[in-house]
Amino acid sequence: MNLIRVESKADESQWLNLPRYIYRNDANWIPHITKDIDGIFISAKNKLFSQGKAIRWILKDGEQIVGRIAAFVSKKYSDGQKQKTGGIGFFECIDNKEAAFSLIDTACKWLEGEGMQAVDGPINFGEKEAYWGLLVDNFADMGSFRMNYNPIYYRAFFEDYGFHVYYAQLCYKRDLYLPAQEVFVRKTNILLTEPGYTITSAKGKSLEQIAIDFVTVYNSAWAGLHGFKTMKLQQARNAMKAMKQVMDKDIMVFVYHHGKPIGFYINLPEVNEFMQHVNGNLNWWGVLKFLYYRYFGKRNTMVGIVFGVDKTYHGKGVEGAMIKWTEDNIVSLNRYKETILTWIGDFNPKMIKIAENLGAEKYRTLHTYRKILDPNLTFVRHPTLG
Repeated sequence: MNLIRVESKADESQWLNLPRYIYRNDANWIPHITKDIDGIFISAKNKLFSQGKAIRWILKDGEQIVGRIAAFVSKKYSDGQKQKTGGIGFFECIDNKEAAFSLIDTACKWLEGEGMQAVDGPINFGEKEAYWGLLVDNFADMGSFRMNYNPIYYRAFFEDYGFHVYYAQLCYKRDLYLPAQEVFVRKTNILLTEPGYTITSAKGKSLEQIAIDFVTVYNSAWAGLHGFKTMKLQQARNAMKAMKQVMDKDIMVFVYHHGKPIGFYINLPEVNEFMQHVNGNLNWWGVLKFLYYRYFGKRNTMVGIVFGVDKTYHGKGVEGAMIKWTEDNIVSLNRYKETILTWIGDFNPKMIKIAENLGAEKYRTLHTYRKILDPNLTFVRHPTLG
């Protein structure tokens, strides 16, 4: 087998197209958007290149591409860790341990050469909400948009190589027509009897106002916690712009106290219900198909991509009030039958409790793995959030 660093346009094309070979017989696989994946490795499109770097390899068996991997270092990511930590991601490989270890070993050695003491993977050279973690259970359902999906045998590759579970990313599913539990009703009634609290969707709000409200809540909820950096307004603007074509403002929920945004429950339609018709190509024909199914296709699922409350308002019932508001104002739209609560870290017991109290059932788990490269350091799992 021959390992090749991706440098030419031909190499890039082979690297991008390998998943079509790996998943050629997997009916549940829905391709990521090729342009999105490609853009992650273009410095003009990914600002992490201003203080980081990324490298890719492909593995050939004769003329056939049988594996790929990427490795990256980012000051933004490493600074949030106790040791210098790089990442590997976008790993794909045939069911061959020798091939897999060759790819992972090459990436880890490159990271060591860059001064990294640990490596996390599979992760994204970007934000955590996309292309992050390794699927370890429930391979029978269609995956969610921009969430990793992989063959079952990848888990053995990572664990046999010496990676340990740094944290698990839990996904929950709930029937939207299931009534909210009494605890949420009670907390909502208590909260809304106090002056100044309002709950509303993002309907009628501009993308700019949604971005301002989003970044206000995000920073008051998570900034300063382990691994979470303060979000800048421009980042929120970029996120809203990226979501513009798929967002449904009726299912983006915000809570205000005397006009100040203090909580959000941001949902999107399950984009893969539309993307399964596009085959990963958003060319002119792919865009037309996407828009057709976006506006005229059948919807079943909305995905809760982020749920947060200003730390100073914890314990006041804001979380429960958003859940009850969803029942009263979103279910009645009759657009969606179920909701997915995605990316709940096992280090976040508060969010797990909310999901379980909501009556949601855990239906999918992904692992973010860590391997310590420095023999003088010891592996420690992600700390639990208080």
